Formats: sequence, C-alpha cells, structure tokens
Amino acid sequence: MFVGTASDVGKSVITAGFCRIFKQDGYQPAPFKAQNMSLNSYATPEGLEIGRAQAVQAEAAGLPCHTDMNPVLLKPTNDRSSQVILNGKPIGNQSAYDYFMGNDRAELFTAVTQAFDRLANRHSPIVMEGAGSISELNLKHRDITNLRIAHHAGAATYLIGDIDRGGLFGSVYGTIALLTPDERALIKGIIINKFRGDARLFDDGRRMLEELTGVPVVGMLPYFRDITIEQEDSVVLEQKARSMVTGKVNVAVVLLKRMSNFTDFDRLERDPRVNLFYTHQPDDIAQADIVILPGSKNTIDDLLTIKNNGIARAIVDAHKQGKTVIGICGGYQMLGDVVEDPDQVEGTIEALPGLGLLPVRTILQPVKTTQQRDFTYRQMAEPCRGYEIHMGQTDVMGTPNPVAQLDNGQPDGYFLHDRCWGTYLHGILDNDVVVNALLSPYTTESTNASFDYAQFKEQQYDRLAELIRQHVDMNQIYASMRV
Repeated sequence: MFVGTASDVGKSVITAGFCRIFKQDGYQPAPFKAQNMSLNSYATPEGLEIGRAQAVQAEAAGLPCHTDMNPVLLKPTNDRSSQVILNGKPIGNQSAYDYFMGNDRAELFTAVTQAFDRLANRHSPIVMEGAGSISELNLKHRDITNLRIAHHAGAATYLIGDIDRGGLFGSVYGTIALLTPDERALIKGIIINKFRGDARLFDDGRRMLEELTGVPVVGMLPYFRDITIEQEDSVVLEQKARSMVTGKVNVAVVLLKRMSNFTDFDRLERDPRVNLFYTHQPDDIAQADIVILPGSKNTIDDLLTIKNNGIARAIVDAHKQGKTVIGICGGYQMLGDVVEDPDQVEGTIEALPGLGLLPVRTILQPVKTTQQRDFTYRQMAEPCRGYEIHMGQTDVMGTPNPVAQLDNGQPDGYFLHDRCWGTYLHGILDNDVVVNALLSPYTTESTNASFDYAQFKEQQYDRLAELIRQHVDMNQIYASMRV
C-alpha cells in the first residue's frame, strides 16, 4: 500500500507504476482504493462507476476495471455535499458532516473490506492506494481508506513524501510520529518523490530521515515531466497551460468550478497541431480558435456561474464569429435551450435557460447512465470508443442530426455543423477521426495526425515502471511482500 503525508504527493501515479512492474514480473496485480473523492470517474465494462485513477491503474495492470477496485466514490456536488457511489451505483447525496460523522461508516467499511476480499481472491498482489494524509487525527477513527484497510489487508505500507513542496522532514517525521504503535508497524519504508537535481546531494538528509523515523528510505524518485500518466486530481489543472500561442490551433477548455473528466482532453493536448489551455476568462475565449465546454457534476450551478462571469456571452459571441464551439456531457447540456431539474437532482433551481446554440432540451433525472460505448462518428466508418456518465435525458427539438451512432443503435448528441456540436460521450476526443474532423477547419489534410493513444499510454506505463525500478529498492519491496 502507498500512503501519503498529504494529497497530491504522487500516490496515484506511483501505484500505477507498481501495477505495471508487477505485471511485467509475471504477477496478476490489481489496484485498490477503498474510498476516492473525485469528479473524474470512469464506466466499467458492466456499466458501473469508479474513480478514474483506479481505471488508469487497472490499465497499467493490463486489466479491465471493476468496482471492487474502488468500492466507495464521492463526487462533490458543491462545497459541502457529495454524491455517494457504492459499488458503482449512486446511493444518494450527503453533506460532508453527515457522511464523515454519521453512523453508516461501519457499514461502508464492511462494504470496503468485502470488496477488497473479493479482489484479493482473484488477483495478487493487490496494489493499494491511500487518500490524503494518514495522520489526520480528527478523522482517523472514522477512516475507511488508509491504515485501517491496510491493517485488514496486512499490507506492507510505504509512506510517500513530496520533497518538491518543501518541509519533507517535518511532514514525514510528523506523520510517522502521530501513528499508533500498531499503525507504525505497518510502515515498511519511505519513498521520497519529486526530487530535483542530483540525488547524491541528499545522502545526508536520507540518513537523517532514517535515524529520526526508524524507517528505511527505499527510494527517491526524480521530478519528471516527460512521462505522461492520466491524473484525476484537479490540483494538476493548476499546472496546465493557461495561455495562447501562435502557430498552433488554440483550444480553450472552460474551467468550470465543478468540472468533471478533464482527462477527456489529454489526447488532444498531446496533438502537435494544438495548444490546449484551461481558462475562466472571457478574453481568452474570444481569442481561441476552438472553445470546449466540458462535463460538470453540477450543470445548472456551473451554467449560472458562466452566465454571471461573462463566459457564456463570450462563448455565444465566439460562435457568431465562426469559431468552433463544442460541448461534452454537461457542456452539451449547457449549449442547449434549457436545462430542467424538476426533481431537484442537483439543487433548488428547477430550470435555467442554456446558451441556445443547439436545439436540445435537457431534463436532469435521478437515474444515472454509466456505460462504455463503441460508436461511429458522423458517417465515418472508423470504429471509435468512449463512455457515458450522466444524469440527464436530452431531447432534440426538431430533426435529429446526431454526432455519433452508438453500438446499441441509438443516436448520440446533436451536430449543428462542423463548428458546433455536443455529445454525451466522454473520451470522444481520444479518437483520431474525431480530432482530425475537429481540427480540419484550421489545418490542411496533409497535417492530419494519426496518433495511437492506446499505444502511447502503454509506452508511458512502461517508462514509469522503468523509472521506479531505477530509483526504488525493488528487492526490499519484494521482501516486504513475502513477510
């Protein structure tokens, strides 16, 4: 198990790397995170929902993802409440206070241990990921994600500290010092992550840290930017590009407050023809070539926000000026005539006019659609893949003109023209045929790219695994697993 001194220290990526290492070494590993809080999620082959990080880790392990890998998923709907998803299905919304202070934590922990046990009966080793910090004293007795599940699993546990953010000694030493003796016994090693420069310069620091904690430092991973692993934590958006460049197709993704599934744009971001950036500034929207309204966990709230901050007007103006405007999932809903919420699925606002660019009407519904999809884009024959995760029914007001034809024979989305369309399909921009069509008004046919994104991701997992092997004592890792 890989746990952290804080959030965003690299747990998810390191877990993915070890999933690939164990796969390379002939094992049948599987990832596991008891409880995840994220707006980035993924549909399993069974049509259920888990955190995106566990889907990525499963991919690194060479497996289809499964809800047993992430039995509890919290999707924040606002600053105080979240949708609770148990074993892939929504069971309702709860405030943070009710969720963390309520009596159902015992039931959730039982569900978590059952999921782990089922997974452990099918795979070995289980590569577990913790959440946030393991030393939050006010939460530890209710925790179902960190050392409590590590104890149930008998997991050899490694503490990850981020040296790049500073305060490594305090965070690592303090974290271990605040553990109980039983918890401390689980910690088999420390991994220092995001080290810049010559690691030999930290030899004294490494020795001091081991003397202070009584725990060996088993690895020092360098800070890297040349290996690309999909991430789900919105903190990484702060590191994304925020400005336009000349000589490329500038794609502006609207930075919504409740933005979901920003991994929809990872493949497009890698395209050499494209400069993709995230923004909540109307001036940036006005200057971009292509504007994308992404998914949202709270469509009406985000729609109201962009109407109030000028983004909505900038999008409509960009459309009038012949720029390309597309919407994905919640963004598709926003581009329509109206979004209605008669059952108050998202909040107290029962209806809000959309941007009026597409002749569609959405009614939010309590039942969630989660499904992987094969589809074809427009009239093109090339097979494509994506997935649906949404809680709304969108109807076309007039003659249908779908963006895609799904594998179940149903149409998806509305295609106004090549510079304005909307779809429910997450991952639609992972497909070459769609990306080339999107960029065609701004590029020539000779510059159309063929980019095997699946192969690219496989190469990145292998590169990550090699990096970890070079900088972590794998003999110690394997020895701790055999104890």
